[in-house]
Amino acid sequence: MPVGSRVAVLFSAALVFAGTVLGARSAAAQATVSVACGSVGAEFDLCKTGAEAWAKKTGNQIKVVSVPKDSNEQLALFQQLLSQKSGEIDVIRIDVVWPGLLAQHLVDMGKEVPRDVIAQHFPAIIEANTVSGHLVALPAFTDAGLLYYRKDLLEKYGRKAPTTWQDLTETAKIVQDGERKAGNDKIYGIVFQGRAYEGLTCNALEWVDSFGGGTIVDGQGKVTINNPKAIAAIKLAASWIKNIAPEGVLNYAEEEARGAFQSGNAVFMRNWPYAWALSQAPDSPVKGKVGVMALPKGGAEGKNTGTLGGWQWAVSKYSKNAKAAVDLAMYLTSPEEEKRAAIEVSFNPTIPALYKDKDILAKNPFIGELLSTFTNAVARPSRATKSKYNQVSSEFWNAVHEVLSGKSDAEASISKLEKNLNRISRNGKW
Repeated sequence: MPVGSRVAVLFSAALVFAGTVLGARSAAAQATVSVACGSVGAEFDLCKTGAEAWAKKTGNQIKVVSVPKDSNEQLALFQQLLSQKSGEIDVIRIDVVWPGLLAQHLVDMGKEVPRDVIAQHFPAIIEANTVSGHLVALPAFTDAGLLYYRKDLLEKYGRKAPTTWQDLTETAKIVQDGERKAGNDKIYGIVFQGRAYEGLTCNALEWVDSFGGGTIVDGQGKVTINNPKAIAAIKLAASWIKNIAPEGVLNYAEEEARGAFQSGNAVFMRNWPYAWALSQAPDSPVKGKVGVMALPKGGAEGKNTGTLGGWQWAVSKYSKNAKAAVDLAMYLTSPEEEKRAAIEVSFNPTIPALYKDKDILAKNPFIGELLSTFTNAVARPSRATKSKYNQVSSEFWNAVHEVLSGKSDAEASISKLEKNLNRISRNGKW
């Protein structure tokens, strides 16, 4: 089934679900606002409880809509609805690389939200959500890729937390083989997001940037991916498959990776910060055994890096209750809600003041320790490639997936990628 058809079916089901979950509130309610919540980890419940709290506070009604887990399918759903000028969803949660793709359909928050409220957030994230001078979304939380590791297993085998990807490769193999001899034949050295989708773009950009191989397309629009450092990074990752990473990782998204790690079947995991709170849940087999750190460098001359992620709340121009929808977006991005998100599901605030909050640091100490990782993360080239970012990312993740799956060697795949990106851009003219 094509993506567009599949997301339409999922959306229809979600609306039915939303209607059955949330009953009508008082007849005096001012407006009914529909909000499209995320669906990875505990984020749906977080969004739902936040939206319900807003409805109770304001007297409005709320309709919560669940969306597909796959971010590509989410984008396809929103593009389909917005292109039809549908008012079925008032408030949507958008990825940090989507503002340029959806801006023409979104309310300018700069005209609706007080300046002092906007000024609470990291300026760089506000800038990322500003398209042609219009602030099209309010930041909800920021993200960067992190490395999770089994503290107990590294201690057992006398290994330190890895500083480079090469160190990780060696340690993963030693611990994996040792644990298999001890009886856990399901354990692997590392899991990550290896499916051919946006998550692989994030992972592969981290590998490439950590080696000093650039950002696929530079800030001036030049395609830079075909270089020796980028190729070396992707080759190293490909060497993990069926060695220290399961072949099944080629179809892993965030939750599949987390499931393997949290069940005790991986030594290392690349994932987003949300996985921390879930790993420490009372019923988690790895509770108290997990460490979190910045992703390794690409060798001694490399650097620690994590792909910039994060989500924002935007309001559809076609909303019939735009004023209430903007108010909900402001509520969901308020200091109180960002603090709740940090404590309950380890989302990273977009409000700098919260990084010194004692309650947040007591619950998730790594948030303060890795502040530089979150604020200096590598951005995907969405601003340079503008409306063609989705094509660029798709070409990139497919090229990398070809190498990881053994269908092509790195040199050939990246050379082909370079030609395809230059064709799409007309040699840098995006």
